[in-house]
Amino acid sequence: MANDLPQFKQDFLKSCHSGGVLKFGSFELKSKRISPYFFNAGLFHTARLANAIATAFAHTIIDAQKNDGLEYDIVFGPAYKGIPLASAITVKLGELDPKLLDTISYSFDRKEAKDHGEGGNIVGAPLKGKRVLIVDDVITAGTAKREAIEKIQKEGGTVVGIAVALDRKEKLPAADGDDSKPGPSAIGELKKEYGIPIYAILNLDDIIEGMKGFASPEDIKSTEEYRQKYKATD
Repeated sequence: MANDLPQFKQDFLKSCHSGGVLKFGSFELKSKRISPYFFNAGLFHTARLANAIATAFAHTIIDAQKNDGLEYDIVFGPAYKGIPLASAITVKLGELDPKLLDTISYSFDRKEAKDHGEGGNIVGAPLKGKRVLIVDDVITAGTAKREAIEKIQKEGGTVVGIAVALDRKEKLPAADGDDSKPGPSAIGELKKEYGIPIYAILNLDDIIEGMKGFASPEDIKSTEEYRQKYKATD
């Protein structure tokens, strides 16, 4: 494993590879692009892998606090995949930084509003007047994150950032299908649209750096070529 990456990124990459979350080969994406690597965030369901991703997220968030001045009150996980992430990350943040044990909370949204009891769209800590950090696995087109931002704002919360597991650093598909044109990534578009920082545990550069410790020369070469072909302008 390469030594240039922070230890928590190295540990996370190793867990992703050994757990089958990160695979190399030939994979057709929703965009119809053929990717030499695939990150299957749906596989973080074993206790070992759930702990690995929560730990990596927590380190990423703590780094953002130290280096970028990130301040937040609530870790928010959009339904459905963000729900277990938000709770596990909040617990792990408290373990790594006990000062946070009584100062941060988690929340998530319902897909459909509850029409009995207390009702409402939000489960967990109320969002009104709070600084909210959204956590999720990836950002593909950004649609789900826009919906989450709107829900949080409607509840009176302020979105101060988004943290994701992977930033592919890949340009969005061109409207006319011409992928030779330069273009922004979904993450870049969200940053520009809302003026909020977006943090990632890993990006494609990290994967290429880290995979030198366990991937074949062929896989490294094809991943580097893919990066060159589809690299976003942001």
